[in-house]
Amino acid sequence: MRSPTLVQPAPLAPTASVTTSRPWRAHRLWTALAAVAAMVAAVPIATTPASAESNGGVRVMPLGDSITDGFNVPGGYRNELWQRFTSGGYRIDFVGSQFNGPASLGDHDHQGHSGWTIAQIDANVVNWLRATNPRTVLLHIGTNDMYGDTSGAPSRLATLVDRITNTAPNADVFVATIIPKSGADNQVRGYNNAIPGIVQSRAAAGKRVHLVDMYRALTLSDLADGVHPNATGYRKMADAWYAALRTVPGSIGGDTTPTTPPPTTPPPTTPSPSGDCRVAYTVNAWNSGFTASVSVTNTSSTPVNGWALAFTLPAGQSITSGWNATYASSNAAVTARNVSYNATIAPNTSVDIGFQATHTGNTGRPSAFTLNGTTCAVA
Repeated sequence: MRSPTLVQPAPLAPTASVTTSRPWRAHRLWTALAAVAAMVAAVPIATTPASAESNGGVRVMPLGDSITDGFNVPGGYRNELWQRFTSGGYRIDFVGSQFNGPASLGDHDHQGHSGWTIAQIDANVVNWLRATNPRTVLLHIGTNDMYGDTSGAPSRLATLVDRITNTAPNADVFVATIIPKSGADNQVRGYNNAIPGIVQSRAAAGKRVHLVDMYRALTLSDLADGVHPNATGYRKMADAWYAALRTVPGSIGGDTTPTTPPPTTPPPTTPSPSGDCRVAYTVNAWNSGFTASVSVTNTSSTPVNGWALAFTLPAGQSITSGWNATYASSNAAVTARNVSYNATIAPNTSVDIGFQATHTGNTGRPSAFTLNGTTCAVA
């Protein structure tokens, strides 16, 4: 940084009252200004990647608006996601020109811009990608486009995704549906319904683009102000990102074994009595993919503390990512286990989970579900 050029004030015209004190005062003023200039020149300003935090890990760019920035909860979903990476033994380097979050967040870099729309991100993303060269991009954008005429938002998102994949063709790009927004559910749903097709068409063309259904990961009760998540909502976002990332080898270094084993869910402590659970299963399908929303209800009179939902996918289906649960699959057999915030299902309450999968033409649902080893009714 170049030090500012200081211009010495012109001396005052002499008067009868000004004698030898005038040059002394001018000298003192000049000395003070020079000292201030030296201090300004010495202060580092974090505006370039050179001043960013880096641990040499896999470069991940959190990209979006105030929800990425962490409005209401400084650091937002990046806090819990960082903890997941650390616990799982993944070495990650968040990248971006922005910087914020609590001291407990190991890497404060990100590319979240409060109030920004899809078009504003699109106008700047090439420079950001070139400056940071991310291996993985986490894109959650569109909330600020849900005002007025929202019909052009999907087209703008498609343009942005193309810009990212063309600039960083080797990066895995995770495109999220946007979270719920109070008073604008029809607009949000309309926009989100177009995203699977945007992602699928790019993936079919060989682009490294993946869908994360963030909308179904949160509810309005997870929002602090009707727009931005509260702490629980950000934690659910982190869970959805983490589950999706772990399904794509290399996106967080998954092509090598983590340095420590990923955390495991404790075994269920309260088996669910036979017939005392109910599962509702809803599919949203497109050409070769679909998302499934699964609602598990405890219809018994006692709480379920720790749960595992098992089912078998129909032929040709394969899970690629999920949310609100940890998924393990062997061929078509799938087990979804609780995460930290939904381990208990109280009597007559439900837990909502979901996943994204591919298919070869059959989008039917599993024929049976078991909760902690016992069969559930299917709604």
